[in-house]
Amino acid sequence: MTREDFAAQTGVSRETLERYDIWRWLIVEWSAHTNLVGRATLDDFWHRHALDSWQVTRWVTPGARWADLGSGAGFPGLAIAFAMQEAGSGEVVLVESIGKKAAFLAKVVRETAAPATVAPIRAESLDPAGGFDIVTARAMAALPKLLGYAHPLLKKGAKGLFLKGAKHQDEIRAARVDWRFDADCHDSLTGGGGVIIEVKELARG
Repeated sequence: MTREDFAAQTGVSRETLERYDIWRWLIVEWSAHTNLVGRATLDDFWHRHALDSWQVTRWVTPGARWADLGSGAGFPGLAIAFAMQEAGSGEVVLVESIGKKAAFLAKVVRETAAPATVAPIRAESLDPAGGFDIVTARAMAALPKLLGYAHPLLKKGAKGLFLKGAKHQDEIRAARVDWRFDADCHDSLTGGGGVIIEVKELARG
């Protein structure tokens, strides 16, 4: 997928597309000294990373507050912030405990003026009283462990949106050993059997 293909499929504004450009350029620049993404995926940014992250923005609503756990290079948290920027309201907290990755995220936020805050902490340290509406994560941890990180936020009423690959049903079965929850699987736009798992009503047991 090219930049032009991404723009045509998503319909993002010219200003938002320029923010994606800045994000991509900074990933390439920082990848020379910081392990942000797999080197082999840099040439497939628009499909594997940008489109995969953009698809989560269908859940963006005015004024919502999101927490993106284990943000890494900003997938999908920065795409969500860009959508909020275009909509004119909302905020994303990018939770990333690795210092170099947190510094990268802060750089992108500064360069794009995205409505996002970087929290350089572990996911389990995020204050659940922060009033979050949605919790998201991509490639952070297997679902059983991920639900443990998200539970303090989801029990306050937030909804989980977790990007998973072709083996997502195995992860859901494993998670049901220790957790009770409702799960809706939305097919990923990037194919390969991937989904976005929408989690609600999470409880231990």
